[in-house]
Amino acid sequence: MVGRRTRRILVAIVALIVLIAVGSWVVSAWTDWLWFREVSYTSVFATNLRTKLALFAVFGVAAAVWLGGNIQLAYRLRPKVRPHSPEQQNLDRYRSAVTPRMRLIVAAVAIVTGLITGLSARGEWAQWLLFRNAQRFGTGDPQFGTDIGFYVFKYPFYRYLIGVGFTLVFLALVAVLLTYWLYGGVRLSGRGDRITNAARLHLSILVALFVVLKAVAYFLDQCGLLLGHTSTTGTDGAGYTAINALLPAKQILAWIALVVAVAVLVFSNAVARNLIWPGVSLALLAIAAVTIGGIYPGMVSTFTVKPNIPAKEGKYIQRSITATRAAYGIQDIGGGVYPASNTTPDAKLAADRNTVPNVRLLDPAKVPATFTQLQQVRGFYDFGDKLNVDRYTVDGRTQDYVVGVRQLDSSRLSGAQRTWQNRHAVFTHGYGFVAAPADTTCADGQPSFVSGSLGDTKKEATQGDCYSGPSKLDVRQPRIYYSDKLTDFAIVGKTGGADREYDRPGAGGANAPELQNTYDGSGGVPVGSYGRRLLYALDFHDSNFLLASDYFNADSKLLYVRDPRARVEKVAPFLTVDGDPYPAVVGGRVQWILDCYTTSSTYPYSQRTDLQSATSDSQTGSGTAAQDRRSINYIRNSVKATVDAYTGKVTLYQFDRTDPVLKAWNAAYGGILKTTIPADLAAHFRYPEDLFKVQRDTLNRYHITDPQAFNKQDNLWETPKDPTRSGGHKQPPYYVVAQFPQQNEPTFQLTAALTSRNRNNLAAILSAYYDSSGRPKLAVTELPGNSNFLGPNQVQSKMQNQEGIQNNLALGDSKTSSLDYGNLLTLPVADGLLYVEPVYIKGKNVPYPLLKTVLVGYGSQVGYGPDLKSAITNMTSSSTSTAPPGDDGSDAGGETGTSPDIDAAVRAIDKALADLSAARKADDYTAEGKALAELKKATKQYEDAKKAAKATASPGAGTTPSPGAKTPSPEAKTTPSPGS
Repeated sequence: MVGRRTRRILVAIVALIVLIAVGSWVVSAWTDWLWFREVSYTSVFATNLRTKLALFAVFGVAAAVWLGGNIQLAYRLRPKVRPHSPEQQNLDRYRSAVTPRMRLIVAAVAIVTGLITGLSARGEWAQWLLFRNAQRFGTGDPQFGTDIGFYVFKYPFYRYLIGVGFTLVFLALVAVLLTYWLYGGVRLSGRGDRITNAARLHLSILVALFVVLKAVAYFLDQCGLLLGHTSTTGTDGAGYTAINALLPAKQILAWIALVVAVAVLVFSNAVARNLIWPGVSLALLAIAAVTIGGIYPGMVSTFTVKPNIPAKEGKYIQRSITATRAAYGIQDIGGGVYPASNTTPDAKLAADRNTVPNVRLLDPAKVPATFTQLQQVRGFYDFGDKLNVDRYTVDGRTQDYVVGVRQLDSSRLSGAQRTWQNRHAVFTHGYGFVAAPADTTCADGQPSFVSGSLGDTKKEATQGDCYSGPSKLDVRQPRIYYSDKLTDFAIVGKTGGADREYDRPGAGGANAPELQNTYDGSGGVPVGSYGRRLLYALDFHDSNFLLASDYFNADSKLLYVRDPRARVEKVAPFLTVDGDPYPAVVGGRVQWILDCYTTSSTYPYSQRTDLQSATSDSQTGSGTAAQDRRSINYIRNSVKATVDAYTGKVTLYQFDRTDPVLKAWNAAYGGILKTTIPADLAAHFRYPEDLFKVQRDTLNRYHITDPQAFNKQDNLWETPKDPTRSGGHKQPPYYVVAQFPQQNEPTFQLTAALTSRNRNNLAAILSAYYDSSGRPKLAVTELPGNSNFLGPNQVQSKMQNQEGIQNNLALGDSKTSSLDYGNLLTLPVADGLLYVEPVYIKGKNVPYPLLKTVLVGYGSQVGYGPDLKSAITNMTSSSTSTAPPGDDGSDAGGETGTSPDIDAAVRAIDKALADLSAARKADDYTAEGKALAELKKATKQYEDAKKAAKATASPGAGTTPSPGAKTPSPEAKTTPSPGS
């Protein structure tokens, strides 16, 4: 026996554990409430808390009452006189131990069951809110005609209720059986009836209830068939076997289960008054389930479907195609077949004014280190692992820019900077929005910055176009208090006195004083009182909230949850947030823009996709966050969210007003979404990457709309491996400004090349953009089915192995420098396909990427140069210089010879190349910059000479030098590449 003192100690320990658990929950809930009040989304907090508590209470109390009531009933119905038998004698000692504590045992079992059930139900808060606020899709499923909304909103919660019902009835059956056995109501041996009438009635009711639940499950399973998988075709949804064999089987089994439930009650208590016939009924139900629900469908699949899949499954394949394309928003995709008939780069390519002038040469995944080194200013600043692409109008021209914010990275603080006070109260924010045109660089391959420079004016003046001086973008509040690098909390604010927060370096040289600042934004939770400091000391488990009193005052605020993605996920836990938030200057302020999705996994007949797998590529985890591993079969980009980089304000905008899932969530939270989107914000919206990747993976198979062709699967596509990186990861999509065949003007869009399944040949180009009214559009530029166009990996291999390019690239990849290949773009231009790939070089003295060469390909030709124009010139020159001569002794273009000006330009190019090669071998970057400038000048001289020759030639004459003329070709090394 346990002594009184020991019991008191145990009670005290249990009470302490409960107090700590409850206290921790209270502290967490309190601080959460304060945070939600700061961001003005208390309705989200209140709705979630209220829903979770209600589900916990309702299901927990119901489960406790159910199980406790059944045990208590069995105890009361126990036989008053127990038969004498060895079995009963052996149970006497257990009865004597249990009976005095029966109420305590029943209460304990009921409470534990209630807690477990309540916690389980608490986790279903999201599904309950959707169930309660269900919307209509306005489209019925193709089998029963039931609105899709039933499957998305109601079906999952019904399944949960059935599961809870099965569990509670089974637990009650076991608990009641044990109780009757313990008190003699059920015996395993002995003469006469081995079960009392009361026990028989009680147990038979529970068994019948279990069977009734099984009947309900069979009825619900009929709808569930439309969410299943058809192995014969590899599609989701009910196929021929499911509809013609399993569906009737479920219907039959449901009615059999109801009959068995009645039989259990009648035969157990009114006819046979024993458990033999009820047992026989249950056995028959099991046999029927195996025979009708398993063997029969298997025979139908083997002998009817598999020998003639096209005829039997065609109807159901069409259902899957239609549902999948609707669920993923790819049902109205545009585009068409692009013949790409031009395979020779010519004047038409060079004259293009819609795509070629806008080709992006700065790869946002390659130049973050360049931005950091050139714009870092202090060692604790960082631009992250990946920059972003957006468009701005500068000097009257709208184009795409590579952009980033100068974030403060506390992990880069060193030495005395890493004290608690410095990390949380001094180094609190970043400073500056940095942007550079994506289609051009300075003479030495550096980005040409137009915004965000913090260098001194003297340095800016000596760097030419690389530094713009005053920002050309209207950034009125450049301080960055919220970004993905700001993982530490910050304590800001003051009551009089000097500014404490480090702001930015002062102007005027190395000895200039550092500038300080005090945060005056609306963000942050007030922590001026001792009670608030105590509260957060408990929540963060950090005693410095109490000890570092010099850093707190009456106006102190606490900034935390500062990652924009985490901030939106906390405000809107019902949304899936894109893995790549991007900054934009809107109304003079830096705003983080985040694309948010509504998803479902119960859209009938739609193909399931693993979200993490579909959205992963070579950039995932390096600047782009990975999605959770979960299955979906419906997705919409229904919400655009913004997070102010200074105040942390979160705003949710309703972007898709037709999405029923978003309507349900908005109704659940009382209308928290804004419906009016400011025009200056909408101007920076871009098609979201994760949605595009999911749609791209789906289209690899579901671009085929004919069920017979779909079944053959001989025209499937796939996403190519990234040719610029090792590891075999998928090539990421790229933002470009280009005019595709189906477009009337250059458009900012997201693009991806697609290859044939198990082949490297190019099959199609997928593009996504917003039209003039802001509506999302998808288009597929498909190559002819009988074509053999090179895919990205084949093109890069051709570029790298071309003799002239290969030799020059080898010089760049040496002991003193290394090459880094940027994004390989595939663009339909001038009735053909243009491939563009920037190549960066890193030297031992300049350990960050600088653009040195642009590789291009068109048809069977490749070329290279220090910029795109030079590369195209090199490629077209290589193409025309090898063309067969005409009958008149001229070249294929009809030109009768070359001119002295062209010869002079070629000599200038050769000299610049020689100077460039010598400079690189000597690691003289000053001389290299001069040589590149001379090369650019010589290339322009060559272009002007060609134009002049064309102008003076006879009508119809071309501009190409004759085969014997000295022309800039790759073999002659007429344009540079890394290390040349």
